[in-house]
Amino acid sequence: MDVLAKLFGSGAKVRLMRLFLLNQELLSLKTDEIARRTKTTLPTTTKELNGLAQLGLLHKGHQGKVVLWQLDKSFPFVTQLKNLLKNNLISHKRELAKRLATCGRLQALILSGIFIDDLEEGRVDILVVGNNLKRGAIDRLIKKFEAEIGKELNYAVLDSVDFKYRLNACDKFLRDIFDYPHDVVVDKIGI
Repeated sequence: MDVLAKLFGSGAKVRLMRLFLLNQELLSLKTDEIARRTKTTLPTTTKELNGLAQLGLLHKGHQGKVVLWQLDKSFPFVTQLKNLLKNNLISHKRELAKRLATCGRLQALILSGIFIDDLEEGRVDILVVGNNLKRGAIDRLIKKFEAEIGKELNYAVLDSVDFKYRLNACDKFLRDIFDYPHDVVVDKIGI
């Protein structure tokens, strides 16, 4: 179990907090949309949302019969909770590499964006390089990881031959990654 899940009493609660705190641009979401994004059951989602609303972190509104939820930015600990969740997210780098290694022969894993504490919209958050990669398995793994961290991830998958060619050709896509802050988590090809 995740450390924050133990601290806050529920993994679902942590997922919900990440969803709202790391996506502050979201205006409001319906309960079923929140459950879908966080991959939690509707009853669990409703229970945890109500608890977070009682604390004052979320605001519950209505549009007809539809219940809408949004972050209450005036909550006194918004910044501290956001920083705690971001710092915890950054510690998940090795776990992501371990999971991706099961999807083929992983040669390189480069993280940027949200994984290096940069929440601005960038080119990619994850660049996966390898051989015999199972793209369907990678897609499913990334979707599951998105639900856990509460943020949609931009990612790219390249085979190692294509990656080396692009690297030697000073490809703009790769330059956009390597010219800005990034973290090389796995490097078996000598980046």
